Amino acid sequence: MREGRSHDELRALEIVPDFVEQAHGSALISFGRTRVLCAATIEEGVPRWLAGSGQGWLTAEYGMLPASTSTRTAREASAGKQKGRTVEIQRLIGRSLRAAYPMDVLGERTVWLDCDVLQADGGTRTAAISGVWVALALAAARHGLAPPVDHVAAVSVGLVEDTPLLDLDYTEDAAADVDMNVVMTGDGRLIEVQATAEGTPFGRARLDELLELAAKGIAEIVDRQREVVAGRQ
Repeated sequence: MREGRSHDELRALEIVPDFVEQAHGSALISFGRTRVLCAATIEEGVPRWLAGSGQGWLTAEYGMLPASTSTRTAREASAGKQKGRTVEIQRLIGRSLRAAYPMDVLGERTVWLDCDVLQADGGTRTAAISGVWVALALAAARHGLAPPVDHVAAVSVGLVEDTPLLDLDYTEDAAADVDMNVVMTGDGRLIEVQATAEGTPFGRARLDELLELAAKGIAEIVDRQREVVAGRQ
């Protein structure tokens, strides 16, 4: 057993809303030992290329604190540039959340989504997406803006020793023959699927099996999102 978990069971999931007092919306999300602090800040105005369009903009920043991993992770600022992995994850978070909040509904405002990994044990990008949706929903409510049009949540799945597993921790991720991150809306539509065969290529039947497993986990995450946001309304 996976520290007491079945193959289709999430790690212990906790979402603490309003974790940061100064943020317009925030949440600390934990999947087992992975913890990500998510915040949403709404500012008037948009990038110059959107000025006068009536459209808003939503963008994300992601980072890992130095002590978030077993060996110190150097701050990217000390190198003077972000790593490719960081840029990729930021873009993924931004794309995912823009599916939940149409830019014409936002108006000429910019939403900054900040995701900081406090502790990493696998699934930091999926935790960031699931947690920052809560931060966005809380920030919109406090500004009297329309709520997100749908939930957005994400989870990892994979094949470890030919067994499909939901919500991989670091050890499982490192051993996975197939590693997949899935982002979905609350009603089960796909936003993004990132899948890699680390070893032997896998077939369509396995893909469908992993997507079904991811959908089960995401439905549970969305239920928790609903509970947390409803408790703040």
